[in-house]
Amino acid sequence: MKLCKIISLCIFLFLMSCQRKKHQNNDKEVIKSEKHEHNKSHGNEANEQMHKTPVAKLIKRFESPERDAYQQPEKVLAYIGDVTNKTILDIGAGSGYFSIRLAKKGAYVIAGDVDDEFLNYIKERVEKEHLDSLIEVRKLPYDSPVLKEEEVDKVLIVNTYHHIEDRSVYFAKVLKGLKQDGELIVIDFFKKDLPIGPPADHKISKEKVLEELKQAGFKDFEVNTELLEMQFIIRAK
Repeated sequence: MKLCKIISLCIFLFLMSCQRKKHQNNDKEVIKSEKHEHNKSHGNEANEQMHKTPVAKLIKRFESPERDAYQQPEKVLAYIGDVTNKTILDIGAGSGYFSIRLAKKGAYVIAGDVDDEFLNYIKERVEKEHLDSLIEVRKLPYDSPVLKEEEVDKVLIVNTYHHIEDRSVYFAKVLKGLKQDGELIVIDFFKKDLPIGPPADHKISKEKVLEELKQAGFKDFEVNTELLEMQFIIRAK
């Protein structure tokens, strides 16, 4: 009789232990799912916010003297270094603000964007400025940089990082597209209230960017918070 009770108790404890482990695993999956969805929804919110503004108005804003004042393109190009004969993907090229400048410095540029209106505008600029041999316009989906393995020397992404969904997965693809000594350059707004840029809650902190790029496989980083007043720069290899 006592033996039966002991056996019954052991079975009961075993079943309780299994149930507890099941709940713990379910909780972990929920947390993982919530993190994944937060990453996706963050990009969706930023994209929805931007698409409320007509592209023509965005182009005017991107190419304005006010943009030049905070973006300091010549300082950025000097920081990037010699790009002669380098192949560079400009993710979120928009109006071609940096694509055109990089091409004029001697780079072969892939101007990539998800929006056809932006891409058509860049095509018009390329033809007008006779840069057909130096700039390729490439349509990018939201989930891929559309790069062949080791296709480019550098990838530049300016004010666009917060629009990317599933960023660690996305930038793992970027890493595969970089040549052996290639590098990714991220330029984005500090995560705080600023007179320009998206709302603070749509911005991604430099710490979060570093964390996600490490998850993507990047290992060597240089962080610059002094060159630009409104933005940080992360150089990743």
